[in-house]
Amino acid sequence: MNLDIIAQLVQILREAPELGAIEVRRGLFGAWSSVRVSRAGHSTNESGQHVVVAQAHAPASGAAPGAPLPGAAAAAPSHLVEIKSPMVGTFYSAPEPGADPYVKAGSRVATGQVVCIIEAMKIMNEIESEVAGVVREVLVENAQPVEFGQLLFRVDPHA
Repeated sequence: MNLDIIAQLVQILREAPELGAIEVRRGLFGAWSSVRVSRAGHSTNESGQHVVVAQAHAPASGAAPGAPLPGAAAAAPSHLVEIKSPMVGTFYSAPEPGADPYVKAGSRVATGQVVCIIEAMKIMNEIESEVAGVVREVLVENAQPVEFGQLLFRVDPHA
């Protein structure tokens, strides 16, 4: 892993207070294979899911600190829980072309249920819901590029 990637990972931790740790995993022959991002105060995902964030980048230098990332929607009603993209990549709503989407607006989800896939560096990363409830909004289209921190879904945990 080169120093530029390490610097990007450190910058992500500084700019995203909701992140608690970034764990780098090494693969064969000492090459890095994946990076896991865990949220502060949340238990890590033990399913072996890895989140690759090496391509993630900060907002343009002209952006104000704390400004929403490009593509972020307006503020949600306070009772809805937001599921955000943990990486830069391509959003896929279904496991394969032509298949039904994992979830739609109105779908009931369970904690840990896969809600979409984000492809980053040719790795398909399953994104899981951190809350049980009903999906109220799907904020991105299939095959759309997404940014780190971009809103993907809003879930009503009280429904």
